[in-house]
Amino acid sequence: MWDPAKYLDYQDERARPFYDLLARVGATSPRRVVDAGCGPGNLTPELGRRWPDAVVEAFDSSPDMVEAARANGVSAELRDVTSWEPPADTDVIVTNAVLQWVPTHRDVLTRWVDALPSGAWLAMQVPGNFRAPSHALVRKLVATSRWSRSLDVRDENAVSEPQEYAELLASRGCAVDAWETTYVQRLTGEDAVLEWITGTVLRPIKAALDEAEWERFRYELGSLLRDAYPQNADGTTWFPFRRVFVVARVG
Repeated sequence: MWDPAKYLDYQDERARPFYDLLARVGATSPRRVVDAGCGPGNLTPELGRRWPDAVVEAFDSSPDMVEAARANGVSAELRDVTSWEPPADTDVIVTNAVLQWVPTHRDVLTRWVDALPSGAWLAMQVPGNFRAPSHALVRKLVATSRWSRSLDVRDENAVSEPQEYAELLASRGCAVDAWETTYVQRLTGEDAVLEWITGTVLRPIKAALDEAEWERFRYELGSLLRDAYPQNADGTTWFPFRRVFVVARVG
């Protein structure tokens, strides 16, 4: 279960890749703009401000996120990216920090671009830090005997490299702009990296554990993360935050 409030911790830092992604989309007067996996809807209004004459569609697969988005004034629907098909007038699809949760997302991308009209834009952004200590240590802990149950954790190949996405979409006739960025975030507070990933990668683990187990898991993981990401004397912690971006224009 998603916790919209926890996800919005560090919302300014989490939002920065969205704006960097959107800046590379060259659509001028799209008919329909889709926020595929809108989360709590905090960024969806930016699409309406960018393209005020477009119909803005938003959806998410989490009922809690859809509820939060509607509370934020976004007309979000409950849908899954794996089964959603772009309406015929869709000229822009934006999917921000969503597809890393979808093992078949490479097939989803090709299906979408094949369905989009010529000149349409597809913009995606996913975390590219699955080999970083923040994720590797979660996998290491889950693999120990005391946690060796079926806890859902993304493996290091959950997303592709930018060039792989570029090759995939170029093979479908798209003009592709693909890149990566590592944001060196300066987090504050105790166990800052643990708090950061609690709203994302640890979500399915938390959902699978009872309260006592979750607190024990957090305690064990927190110790590992403090060694990997030591706190500075001023109470801040540096956290490299790698992201993978792809913007494709359909030929």
